[in-house]
Amino acid sequence: MASDSGLPAAFLEAGSASFSEFLGRIRPELLPGNRVSGTGAEQLAPHGTTIVAATYEGGVVMAGDRRATMGNMIAQRDIQKVYPADEFSLVGIAGAAGIAVEMVRLFQVELEHYEKLEGSPLSLDGKANRLAAMIRQNLPLAMQGLAVLPLFAGWDTATGQGRIFSYDATGGRYEETAFHSVGSGSVFARGSLKKLYRPDLSAEEAAMAVVQALYDAADDDSATGGPDMTRKIFPVVMEASADGIDQFDQDEIAAMMDQLIAGRHERPDGPGAPLR
Repeated sequence: MASDSGLPAAFLEAGSASFSEFLGRIRPELLPGNRVSGTGAEQLAPHGTTIVAATYEGGVVMAGDRRATMGNMIAQRDIQKVYPADEFSLVGIAGAAGIAVEMVRLFQVELEHYEKLEGSPLSLDGKANRLAAMIRQNLPLAMQGLAVLPLFAGWDTATGQGRIFSYDATGGRYEETAFHSVGSGSVFARGSLKKLYRPDLSAEEAAMAVVQALYDAADDDSATGGPDMTRKIFPVVMEASADGIDQFDQDEIAAMMDQLIAGRHERPDGPGAPLR
């Protein structure tokens, strides 16, 4: 029944500040986890990998490659996998690409909805918890192979530092130290960062480190796309700091790629870590 204002009564009822809970009451079929699919659907849906994040003294950087695969096929060469969640946080997607992008959009609305109703943004821990709840809602599809495993990172205004959170398919939330990676190439990316990472990196050095890690992941994982120099398709790299969210522009990333590839001509396996 509609109210005098013309809106359905559900739109005028008092509730929580959670947009996803509101959507679950009025249109539950629109939530990503309530989509119906059959066995083997994971072979029909594009999947995206790999996402890498690393903290530095003034914040945190996150980067993602641009390839989406569908079985043994390249489904898309220029998919975006790293997004701003709000003014101070970033989210990167790995897993079933369509559901993941939909979840990111819902998460962005969730954070904006909360801030409008409460008059202040969620804490970084609160944002990480909200994302965990949304992943948990997707568990039925995850059991059918359509899992979404995002990487969440941001600037914590309360503690004045960059932080990184990873998740499992059940919505388990884990805070990571210094750096982390998710996706099919994550093992190789983390191995690369183990030798490249230092706590005193600048934002530009941290960006180069995560780009190097993505390159190493692409070298060993066929689902991870390396830089496409002919099409000028490069990783998406963003940072979160006290100044907010900033994306490295394509010219900056292109210059990093030129430097990286020039170095690989000398050392194909990447820069060496100093022995101390």
